[in-house]
Amino acid sequence: MSDNKEVVTSETSSVSTDDNVINSNSAFTLVRQENGIAHLVMDVVGDTMNTLKAEFTEQVADVLAEIKADAAITGIVLCSGKQDSFVAGADINMINNCQTKEEVVSLSRQGQMIFSQLEQLNIPVVAAINGACLGGGLELAMACHARVCSDNVKTALGVPEVQLGLLPGSGGTQRLPKLVGIQKALDMMLTGKQLRAKQALKLGLVDDVVPNSILIETAEKMALSGKFKRTVKFKSSLINKFLEGTSIGRGIVYKQAEKSVLSKIKGNYPSPMKIIHCVKTGVEESAAKGYQVEAEHFGELAMSPESAQLRNIFFATTEMKKEQGVENVMPSKVLKAGVLGGGLMGGGIAFVTATKANIPARIKDIGHEGISHALKYSYDLLNKKVKRRFMRKSEMQKQMSMITGCTDYSGFKNVDIVVEAVFENLELKQNMVVEIESKTKDSTIFASNTSSLPIGKIAEKAARPENVIGLHYFSPVDKMPLVEIIPHATTSDQTISTTVAFAKKQGKTPIVVKDKAGFYVNRILAPYMNEAAILLLAGEPIDKLDKALVDFGFPVGPMQLLDEVGIDVGAKIGPILEADLGERFAAPPAFSKLLDDGRLGKKANKGFYLYGKQAKKGKKQVDEGIYTLLNLNPAGSLSSNEIVKRCTYLMLNEAARCLDEGIVRNARDGDIGAIFGIGFPPFLGGPLRYIDNIGAQSLVAQLTQWSQQHGERYAPCEALITMAENGTSYY
Repeated sequence: MSDNKEVVTSETSSVSTDDNVINSNSAFTLVRQENGIAHLVMDVVGDTMNTLKAEFTEQVADVLAEIKADAAITGIVLCSGKQDSFVAGADINMINNCQTKEEVVSLSRQGQMIFSQLEQLNIPVVAAINGACLGGGLELAMACHARVCSDNVKTALGVPEVQLGLLPGSGGTQRLPKLVGIQKALDMMLTGKQLRAKQALKLGLVDDVVPNSILIETAEKMALSGKFKRTVKFKSSLINKFLEGTSIGRGIVYKQAEKSVLSKIKGNYPSPMKIIHCVKTGVEESAAKGYQVEAEHFGELAMSPESAQLRNIFFATTEMKKEQGVENVMPSKVLKAGVLGGGLMGGGIAFVTATKANIPARIKDIGHEGISHALKYSYDLLNKKVKRRFMRKSEMQKQMSMITGCTDYSGFKNVDIVVEAVFENLELKQNMVVEIESKTKDSTIFASNTSSLPIGKIAEKAARPENVIGLHYFSPVDKMPLVEIIPHATTSDQTISTTVAFAKKQGKTPIVVKDKAGFYVNRILAPYMNEAAILLLAGEPIDKLDKALVDFGFPVGPMQLLDEVGIDVGAKIGPILEADLGERFAAPPAFSKLLDDGRLGKKANKGFYLYGKQAKKGKKQVDEGIYTLLNLNPAGSLSSNEIVKRCTYLMLNEAARCLDEGIVRNARDGDIGAIFGIGFPPFLGGPLRYIDNIGAQSLVAQLTQWSQQHGERYAPCEALITMAENGTSYY
């Protein structure tokens, strides 16, 4: 704060005795300073973060009227009353509470109107941003005449509405291009990416970046001077002048954006194309038309099934963040962690432990080479951030110092949790438990990152089986958001809650699943992958199979996924699932020929696709040698729709079976697990929501027909049959 006198008030309705403060139990408080500047402080009562709500329209209107009526106020500093948070966005419940498109359009128009009134004040308004400034929060800041933000690591600016199937609906599609240029604005809105303070300054989104200790003072000085140094960089080069400043150039920008978007969304998400249309309308026609189109599109998107499902995911993950592993069982503190194995998984686990959870990670490997690999994994990821000016070198060094290694168990005596990421071998993992118990304290948790071995079996030789749990990460660990937490029969509630809390600190979304072969994610994935393999052996081309499922909404096709994960890994998991769960998990025997041929996938530069020197740059090519090896004629007779249904319906059937068996706790966890673990199309809401969409009766009829035509693996599970008979649904 500046040295100027400031009057602080309580949250209750009051007018201070010297009339310096107006406060009517509103989220917005006006705090007058002696220098003529007034702080407009946003502090939503009872919430940890500021979010914009529909009922604020009147509150803002009142405070703007108050500002206009007071000639003594010469400038405004808009700031937050929350620590490390400006405005996290708009309250999504506002949209969920609307029944019609017209209601949403009205909501958008209201936001546009209020922000326009702020923009039209005839005194300088400066936004002082510290912490998250996202969505509606950034739209609010852009309506101010200038913006200054803190260099706090928590400061982030962005418009992530596209991730909810929406667009910035309070003027964002119109103001952002004026500040940062059309290309950068489209990039921000179409990806939802967040900018750090220095990136925002470079783009011209903010006018200055200062330490938080002088943020308000700097904003006041800017408001007093009324002169704002613009740092607009987007017209600097001749190419940019052509692309931004001429109608032909802008036409190229829009076309490129549309082409790029269409190749990524495959027609599954309506919001990106509408974002481009809003920007185009505002720039090429008029601002008034741009605002009108923005509100109309916002209303259409809010009512779309895609946005409804994406918002469901948002609410589900928000709910999950508040839950403990076991209700009313508080987690123990994890102050130090150990990692067994310095491979890709071990390196990734150490990385998220040190950099996200801020917990020192000690890696133990049999050789120094393994430790070097694990350290390099973290170094490379952090160094990328330094190169992009996302992080200071000193911060990188600090984070790297949190990861250490050893070839013995030195430094393991006081670790609170050990995550094991060694070779997928039961005897080896059992021996690891015994070794760890002898080298650590009695309360140390042993968490196994197995993808298929039952945790109960891993704990069989343990002296303290209550401390043993499964903690299954997905590769690559630094990117994949899901972890499966697998307690066995005698895992203690304390161990479950502590492991869930540990995973959350690592930035993961954990789901607690039952200890049965394949757990949940690999179990529902296996029938889908097997079916794709069966279709390949029936003559469907590799690229046709992958294209059909990518167009449907999966991030990669099943054949490419096998190459990425490793064909040998799939071959190891298959027999474990078949032994425990039956013949429907049997992989096609012909696939053993791939392993005999050394086709392990990408890691061996030999799989379904060409890699290394054989592959042409930028284009994924099928290795035609596979067809000869498997004695196939890839003519292909099925439609893309048939391929999609044959593969995905088996996944849906298994997901229903898992929920029925209590493998996942509820439908919500089943859907989040599939979306975050294997990239099930988010706009469909997850396999169980998708079952509701198809209808259990329709799904059962199709599965029954296929089971008669193609075999028992298609037989619908009892849970689906019961749902079809009773006309029930999951949600």
